[in-house]
Amino acid sequence: MNSSAIQSQPRPAVRGVDDLSFRIFVDTVRDYAMFMLDPSGRVVSWNSGAEAIKGYKADEIIGRHFSAFYPPESIDSGLPTIELVEAEREGRFEDEGWRVRKDGSRFWANVVITALRDQGGQLTGYAKVTRDLTERRRHEESLRFNEMRFRTLVEGVREYAIFMLDLDGAVATWNAGAQQIYGHVFHEVIGSHCSRFLVPDGTEREMAARELETAARIGRFQKEAWRRRSNGESFYANVVITAIRDDKGVLQGFSAITRDLTERLRHEAEFRASEERFRLLVESVVDYAIVTLDEEGLITSWNSGAERITGYRQAEITGRHFSRLYPPEDVRANKPWQQLNQARERGRISEESWRIRRDGTQFWSHNVIAALPESAHKRRSYYLVTQDLSQRRHAENLADTAQRMHEFIAMLAHELRNPLAPIRNAVALMARRGLADPLVESMRQTIDRQSLNLTRVVDELLDVNRVARGQLTIDRQAVDLRDVLARAVETSRPLIDARSHHLHIQILDQPIECHGDPMRLAQAVVNILNNAAKYTQDGGDIWLSATRIGSDVELRVRDNGRGIERGAIDRVFDLFMQIDPASGSALGGLGVGLALVRRIVELHGGSVHAQSEGLGKGSEFIVRLPCQPLGASRGPRSHAGHVAHEFVPLRILTVDDNVDAADSLASLLKVQGHETRVAYDGPSGIAIAQEFKPDVVLLDIGMPSMNGYEVARALRNMSSRFVIIAVTGWGHDAAKRQAREAGFDHHLVKPVSESTLAELLATVARERVRPGAG
Repeated sequence: MNSSAIQSQPRPAVRGVDDLSFRIFVDTVRDYAMFMLDPSGRVVSWNSGAEAIKGYKADEIIGRHFSAFYPPESIDSGLPTIELVEAEREGRFEDEGWRVRKDGSRFWANVVITALRDQGGQLTGYAKVTRDLTERRRHEESLRFNEMRFRTLVEGVREYAIFMLDLDGAVATWNAGAQQIYGHVFHEVIGSHCSRFLVPDGTEREMAARELETAARIGRFQKEAWRRRSNGESFYANVVITAIRDDKGVLQGFSAITRDLTERLRHEAEFRASEERFRLLVESVVDYAIVTLDEEGLITSWNSGAERITGYRQAEITGRHFSRLYPPEDVRANKPWQQLNQARERGRISEESWRIRRDGTQFWSHNVIAALPESAHKRRSYYLVTQDLSQRRHAENLADTAQRMHEFIAMLAHELRNPLAPIRNAVALMARRGLADPLVESMRQTIDRQSLNLTRVVDELLDVNRVARGQLTIDRQAVDLRDVLARAVETSRPLIDARSHHLHIQILDQPIECHGDPMRLAQAVVNILNNAAKYTQDGGDIWLSATRIGSDVELRVRDNGRGIERGAIDRVFDLFMQIDPASGSALGGLGVGLALVRRIVELHGGSVHAQSEGLGKGSEFIVRLPCQPLGASRGPRSHAGHVAHEFVPLRILTVDDNVDAADSLASLLKVQGHETRVAYDGPSGIAIAQEFKPDVVLLDIGMPSMNGYEVARALRNMSSRFVIIAVTGWGHDAAKRQAREAGFDHHLVKPVSESTLAELLATVARERVRPGAG
């Protein structure tokens, strides 16, 4: 800003300074706002300091009333007018207060307004000087706040007695902590001598004087000693007396701080007692070896656990180096000394490794070496804690073996299912062709029965694997238990007929509708029926009934067979449990059927139990399942397998790297009336599908070079009309999920029964011929 912004006003002449120089001087001052007002209070000049402090440029403010610098409340109170009137009357007005910048922010200002008059004494205007004191005010307020906060803090502290003493030792101040600790209220203690706080023994006055003299001489006195409360009770305290001197070093008095240590003293006594109890406890621990070592690694203490685990008695091992507990190869590798150094550097190390007993045998252990806190009068020492983990390591090895066994069983079941598939297909094909030779037909039936038994064993292997791993699951859906029982009876009928049993069935005519897994429920009933057939003499009777009891359904299977010993009833549902497996009535098996029954029933929220009057008196198995009605909104019940449909031939492509399985399945389908083609690997299957354009693709999953998932994706990219059915030895949930994701429509597990496959193909055919089907 140039000097032309300063309007000419009469001012006293300054000796040796011309008017222009003075105006330039005023204009360049930046730490003060220096400007002039006309008699009405309007701004007539403006320097650079005014612009820096208030934010206005000269052309923005000259001509405006100076009240623009005041906050609203000051304007409302008439302060600008009052200041001008006061300056006119007294010649000068000075004040501090809040002012406002152009941007609306406030600052604390020192304001001086001086009245200007001409030679005749007539008022010509005002000179105003404003100084920004915001930082000074903030600092002063901070000091006042800190002082107030410190005073409040001291007065409010209750854990420490904080008070002042004059030069003679008389109490001058008294805080809340002093009242709480000593028990004296303010008016009781002010002016009294500090010796009243010492335990009376006739020398308390002299002792208090010595404490003050020491504080005055060296600046501070501190000790732990007994003090006295107002009720005469003694307490143990930490006492600090500090000399207070002024800037010139003159003693003004003393500050005294007292902290009650009675609780600490009690805790220390309890800690010493606790240490003794802990020492006795450590010595009595038998599951852990707890040992202390000196700085060199020599054993200094030995508990009974160390003796039990290692075999060394305390007298034999104390004073020996702890490397004696390490195997020779670790000692040769300097491992004990390295670990001691690591504990010294890190404070603590932890590891699992082999240790050696007195008799030379090794054991697997968890070991911790840690440095004990250093004492002023003792060398560094360490503690060593050893836990014998031999049993845990053995258990982990067993668990690892069990895991590998589960994986082996799953693989074994898969490998067994692959050869079973062509055998079952061949048997079914032979039955369709008919065999004139009775002996050959008898052999075919033998193969049929034994391959069926082998299929059941494989399924039981997988199920026991799932039960053992907690992976047996159910797929709930709407189901009529009458269908479940019909399927179970159909499955068990060959065994029942082979033993010439009489099966008596009593089932409700009304639907027994609920939510459950039809396959698993049928499996449970089949296992119970098969169990009855096995343990009933040829020509016996078996009763199957289903009745409603409230919202539940109760299934009963009773027989007049060999019965169950009373002591064995609670164990018949245990895994691998077989009742007298050496008995001639037993038909083999893995002893998992009833265990599966219990697991399946429990997964459905039901219960199962057995009852028998004893050997030779038959047995009864009772299953109770929650079975809520499904409601009238449910559609008509499906009677799959009971309704005849017109046969519709399909174009079927079988893809399987097992040549026997592929050829036998294709032959069986061809005999049924379907048009078939066969491929023995994925790429060939894709090529044939492009030319053959099948309705159905029966696709194996576990094929080399290109597995079934990859083939299914390629077929889906080729056409969406293919119905792709997995026919595989893999039946676990993960395989089914992957199959769905790859584009499979259905999932069948080898060996697939002729009836199951025929029923599924009939369903596919019906979908093909319905109106509008693609």
